[in-house]
Amino acid sequence: MSSGDPASASKEAQWSGRRQIYEQMSAATGIPWFRFAAIDQYERTLAKKGASGQPVSTRLTAIKIPAPVWAGPLNPDQGDTSPNSISFFDGFGSDGSGDGIADPENDADVLYSMARHLLKYGQSASDFSIGVWEYYHNGRASQRITQFAKLYEHFGRLDLSGNAFPLPLSNLYSYRSTWGTGRSWGGARIHEGTDLFAPQGVPVRSTCFGLVETKGWNRYGGWRIGIRDIENRYHYYAHLSGYNKTISRGDIVTPGEIIGWVGSSGYGNPGTQGKFPPHLHFGIYRDRGITEWAFDPYPLLKQWENQEYRDLKNKRSKKSAVN
Repeated sequence: MSSGDPASASKEAQWSGRRQIYEQMSAATGIPWFRFAAIDQYERTLAKKGASGQPVSTRLTAIKIPAPVWAGPLNPDQGDTSPNSISFFDGFGSDGSGDGIADPENDADVLYSMARHLLKYGQSASDFSIGVWEYYHNGRASQRITQFAKLYEHFGRLDLSGNAFPLPLSNLYSYRSTWGTGRSWGGARIHEGTDLFAPQGVPVRSTCFGLVETKGWNRYGGWRIGIRDIENRYHYYAHLSGYNKTISRGDIVTPGEIIGWVGSSGYGNPGTQGKFPPHLHFGIYRDRGITEWAFDPYPLLKQWENQEYRDLKNKRSKKSAVN
């Protein structure tokens, strides 16, 4: 997407504004910007969308602190914005903007309040994880926020958009929508993904910027690998013939990076192969905080494939123009 595109410019402005407020709060509290970014992004992935597809709130940040937590559970005024009375009722809310008001819809107030909570537990990475757990009381939330913080710290930026098709376009492959079709091995179930048929040994590539969450044998998926992206989506690659040996759980990958090779593993004990033709099973799951559910990856696969073809075409055109 070109920088002249209005949608791209809007996203860049949002990333810039969010980064600025994270940096400001980091300077005031000593908490690294990427930790604020990780909590904010986790909340953003859970936020309900409006009719336009955008978060309902017009704030820069997406952190929503419930009224009983913000004002204090025993506070008779659940809309209280007085720092003194909120403190009296052991509420969460604080004034981070310096206007004398603790406003749950003010980005600076929300981030500063979160910072005060986190600083109770210290400033190390493990202290941060404890502070997150004590706020959410949800192991899944703590894990996701820790993963997001690691991604932001590694890349040093908020923009982690961009994807790649899981197979090199130069290789022979075929696929169609197979979402929801019946499967019987191991019990009746539906097919939660898309099968991309390709010769044994064709490279399998990461489709996203992400963190390797799972790697190893699964009786259904065989040798499989799972990668978590910054949008809280889990990219699942199954039936591999082998892995890129330089990649381990907890490692960070980029779009197009080789993570393994097409195979026919699965449907049995570790090492079982050949019960079906070689192919890549690609699935994608979205974490909603309490549960994680699969959705049809076929539209995304077509989108990523078409975008790569367009990028290749543009690259060749530019090269021809230079020559």
